[in-house]
Amino acid sequence: MKCLFVTSEAQPFAASGGLAEVSASLPHALRQRLIGCRIVMPLYEGISDELKESMRFLTSFSVPVAWRRQYCGVFEARFNGVIYYFIDNQYYFKRQGMYGHYDDAERFAFFSRAVLEMLPFIDFKPDIIHCNDWQTALVPVYYNLFYSQNDWYQGIKNVFTIHNIQYQGKYGSELYDEVVGIPQQSRSILDFDGCINFVKGAIETANRVTTVSPSYSWEIRDPWFSNGLDPILNARAWKIRGILNGIDTVSYDPSADGDLYATYSADDLSGKAVNKRKLQERLGLSADAGVPLVAMVTRLVSHKGLDLVKAALDQIMNEEDIQFVILGSGEWEYESFFRSMQAKYPGRLAACHGFVPELSRKIYAAADMFLMPSKAEPCGLAQMIALRYGAVPVVREVGGLRDSIHDTAAGDGNGFTFKNYDAMDMIDCIRRAIAAYWQRDGWKELVKRAMNCDNSWARSATEYIDLYREVIDEG
Repeated sequence: MKCLFVTSEAQPFAASGGLAEVSASLPHALRQRLIGCRIVMPLYEGISDELKESMRFLTSFSVPVAWRRQYCGVFEARFNGVIYYFIDNQYYFKRQGMYGHYDDAERFAFFSRAVLEMLPFIDFKPDIIHCNDWQTALVPVYYNLFYSQNDWYQGIKNVFTIHNIQYQGKYGSELYDEVVGIPQQSRSILDFDGCINFVKGAIETANRVTTVSPSYSWEIRDPWFSNGLDPILNARAWKIRGILNGIDTVSYDPSADGDLYATYSADDLSGKAVNKRKLQERLGLSADAGVPLVAMVTRLVSHKGLDLVKAALDQIMNEEDIQFVILGSGEWEYESFFRSMQAKYPGRLAACHGFVPELSRKIYAAADMFLMPSKAEPCGLAQMIALRYGAVPVVREVGGLRDSIHDTAAGDGNGFTFKNYDAMDMIDCIRRAIAAYWQRDGWKELVKRAMNCDNSWARSATEYIDLYREVIDEG
């Protein structure tokens, strides 16, 4: 079986979020299971010179973009045993930043068409083209309209993964003639709510649609989560399936992580105490080994549940003997709030601005509890990383958090959960975690149970392979 994984970003070449980590880890896990999986992504200006030097030029051709044709070069590199292809066009991709340009619709329409045009030139015919998020959503649309009846392309199946339904690729209908370039009689595929909607087109034309957790696959059929696409998702519910993401358990390994102050494992937790003490010193927190340390590593945006944290943090800090650490950047409202709280609770609360990878790992390793009160969470990787490092998650039961974290009330869970998007419910959940922390023997067993959870890509890759085979067997 051959799979072409189409993505707008992938580590180590270009990354803006979790998609890049998924795009590197899942194909590697598929290859380990004897699936011929390759990755294709744009050749961005921001890719480091060192990584560009590892690439070799393969071929060039022209790609139709509506009524005109544009140059396309293809480069190849190998990383971690996986072949990467890079789509080159300096007009579209020789810029600072991957997204947020005025012509993103045209840039990724070109990329989507180039992916399909590339295949005969590199002599790689996949059984499955697996596309991810709105930037690649036109691939199944173009395949269905322009390539499916071509002898060379016949038999290829398309899978499309929604990583976050909030981002849909919505543009004005005037782009049909100048950018998207599909015939008048086929435009109903992309038409939605008076706009062009790339993700709607992928839902209509892909053989299967997946989400990054089972819970998210049914949540997005509800108007609360769907950002307007629930009528389309409900009409195509038969083709939607949720598969929980994993994490790279080699990279995230507290027994071998060079970014930590001290390594440790579920069998020997002594190094975790060292990390806590050293982080307290670095962040100006009181050097208290016994006080529970609650942490967050997150983007500072509303859907991460920060409204609940704003409403509850004073009460928690005044009524509970804890320390609190947050690392992240985002909306000014939240950045300002956490800076003010750091000034209000010196020695007990640290607000670290930005995203510093080595510091994030030190925080996971030092924390006793990891808070994720999300309003929406398609999958979430942070709670899985927290488990791996023995930071017991305290989460709201939503999306992938519901699927990966199970309340320990019955004695066999791996964290603490609450259901309602309510500050008092979150406070009660945190209090339960703090009470459990003081039961030292029981807490140690909970930490070990958390660290022994299997969130590797092995499980996810097996589910994807089963899905691919199911689609291929349909003929």
